[in-house]
Amino acid sequence: MNESKQLEINDVIEFANQNPVTWLATVEDKTPHVRGMLMWFADETGFYYHTASIKSLAKQIEQNGAVEAAFHSSNGQLGDSKMLRVNGTAEFVNDKELEKRLYEERPWVLANKSVMPDTEVFIFRIHKGTCHFWDMSSNGKESAAPRVKF
Repeated sequence: MNESKQLEINDVIEFANQNPVTWLATVEDKTPHVRGMLMWFADETGFYYHTASIKSLAKQIEQNGAVEAAFHSSNGQLGDSKMLRVNGTAEFVNDKELEKRLYEERPWVLANKSVMPDTEVFIFRIHKGTCHFWDMSSNGKESAAPRVKF
C-alpha cells in the first residue's frame, strides 16, 4: 500500500472509531434489512461488531455476507454532515482472545448473554471492500467520490 493510500485508510479508521453508531444493511432472500448498530472498533483488518446467534442479523450474514455500513457525523449542524459508507463482506471471527477483550470492554454483552442462555455471541467484521466519504460538497457527485480499498 502506498503512503497516500495508507493515510486515506487511516482517515477512514479514525472517522469510524470516532462515530461508532452505524446503520448496517444486510440482504436476506433479495430483501434489504437495515438496523442501527454500535460498531465495536475499526482497525486495518476491518470494522468489528458483535451480535447474538438468535438474532436475524447472524442468520443474514451466514446466508449472504454482503453488507454496507454508514457512519454519520453532523457536529450538530446538518449542513456540516459527513458520512462514511463502507461496502464489503462480513465474516464471523472465532478468536478467544478477541472474545475475552469484548467482554472486558463491553461487560453488558456478557450480562445480556446471561439472560439469553440459548444464544451465543458472534463477533463479526466487515472486510474486503471499499469505502468512501460523502458530505454536502459532494452531494450529487457520489459516483465520483474517491474509494479506499481495505
